[in-house]
Amino acid sequence: MKKVAISSTKLVKWFGEESTRTIAVRDVDFEAYFGEMLYIIGPSGSGKTTLLSMLSGILRPNEGNVFINGQDIWKMSDNELADFRLNNIGFVFQDYHLFPRLTTAENVAIPLILKKTPWDDAIKRAKHYLDIVGLADKAELPPVKLSGGEQQRVAIARAIVSQPPILILDEPTASLDGTTGRKIVSFVKDEILNEDRTILIVTHDSRINEYADRIINMEDGKITGMGKEA
Repeated sequence: MKKVAISSTKLVKWFGEESTRTIAVRDVDFEAYFGEMLYIIGPSGSGKTTLLSMLSGILRPNEGNVFINGQDIWKMSDNELADFRLNNIGFVFQDYHLFPRLTTAENVAIPLILKKTPWDDAIKRAKHYLDIVGLADKAELPPVKLSGGEQQRVAIARAIVSQPPILILDEPTASLDGTTGRKIVSFVKDEILNEDRTILIVTHDSRINEYADRIINMEDGKITGMGKEA
């Protein structure tokens, strides 16, 4: 039996005051399981990024609950939630968010430094994860010296260096050509996903659908379909 990694009940999020209120997410029930790669797809404005932000503890819902590994995250204090995200969720952002003045190894080490890991240990571990993503020879280079696909892999290494059980990728192929994009997602599926981790991906890119275990389709703030095919 699959173990639930993330679940939500009756999630609602709106923006604006009552007279101009826009509802972004409407009564969404959601489940993601350990050991699966799950896509959330839909047109712009469908609510998928808002949903992802609530599921990952970034954006507080107006109504509903989010449970990660059985813990109700929106009942935590701000400090508790920040610590929980640091220890349980790895993010790979669309524009990578790499620091240009740091080396790739230093970029990867950031989550460990935030957890007060000694510098030398953090860099050593960061280099190990760069090796995992095939960039051991790029450890001392700044991000500007890397290709888009290489920068994406650095961002993935940084996201997994603390071994979080939840990995979230926002439009991971948006800035990549088709071949590179498929290689990145294939790598994540084959090398990063395991029975103790779940991976959530928000994407518009149907070229990578083959790598999903499940695909959730959103429209007008609601889940309108679910299955292997979009």
